[in-house]
Amino acid sequence: MTPPHLEVLAEEPSMEAFLKVLLPRMSPGATFKIHPFQGKRDLLKKLERRLRAYKKKLQPNHRIAIVIDRDNDDCRELKDRLESLSIRSGLVTRTRSRRGRWQVVNRIVVEELEAWYFGDWTAVCEAYPRTPPNIPSRAAYRRPDAIRGGTWEKFERIMQRHGYFKGGLRKVEAARAIAEFIEPARNSSDSFQKFRDAIVEATGSNSVAAELATGARRGPRR
Repeated sequence: MTPPHLEVLAEEPSMEAFLKVLLPRMSPGATFKIHPFQGKRDLLKKLERRLRAYKKKLQPNHRIAIVIDRDNDDCRELKDRLESLSIRSGLVTRTRSRRGRWQVVNRIVVEELEAWYFGDWTAVCEAYPRTPPNIPSRAAYRRPDAIRGGTWEKFERIMQRHGYFKGGLRKVEAARAIAEFIEPARNSSDSFQKFRDAIVEATGSNSVAAELATGARRGPRR
């Protein structure tokens, strides 16, 4: 039997770089192909045509994940748009499926990839050791998906304050470095958790599922 396979449509290269490192660590028994677009507008413009092409050749153990930043959009409206495009393409979405028989999952990053870094600040500290470990204890950063004033701008400011990226945040470089240390079971970003759970379901990631079950038995992380 062929291993589970996931096609990922990502809106830009830094998410591609992040997932290229993270996904094989999450699900070593699965295969992946990640397709970056030139921003959200480009992805949305080309999405229905791309999904219709997948419809013609999708294998039973293949799934599609669409990963897009919320930015300043209304989260529900953006999700509804992605669901509509997926359904018009003839695919079954995870949201509308029964008994787990889905082909495509739509996941929104709130508000952008850097929120996932704030969700696992330990990974940031491991990749960039001069960063202070107490960032998540500060009120402004306790809820990664609710950080105000631009997530990547806040992340860049912290990094520069501690001697990194003086010339500006190099997003692809940071994505690769931090993804090496991300632990999916400990990430506190709600949007990351929703993404993670869909990937676990799609690929049968027993290791992550076991970590999540262990964490549930121990109680919530503080």
